[in-house]
Amino acid sequence: MSGRIETKQLEIMEPKKIPLNDLHESLGAKMVPFAGYTMPDRYSSDKEEHLTVRESVGVFDVSHMGEFMIRGEHALDLIQWVTSYDASKIINGQAQYSCLPNDIS
Repeated sequence: MSGRIETKQLEIMEPKKIPLNDLHESLGAKMVPFAGYTMPDRYSSDKEEHLTVRESVGVFDVSHMGEFMIRGEHALDLIQWVTSYDASKIINGQAQYSCLPNDIS
């Protein structure tokens, strides 16, 4: 009995850079791969970062969390219905951060 095993070569892709990547790096962040992106892991010690957030402000970059490409005759109608932003203001080649609200409490 003979058989053939197919193998596929895995393509190793470079992680994408989040929009604030250069700022994070300039501020001394340690960047690590996460969910296909390079993300800031830490700037200093856990204690120092904790105190900074408690006494000042902390920011969490969510740009890596979702990306939708919607095409077709009714794409704009769909986006207008499901998001909180007026997508008719976007021109070709632009993007807009928005949220997908729902009526479930």
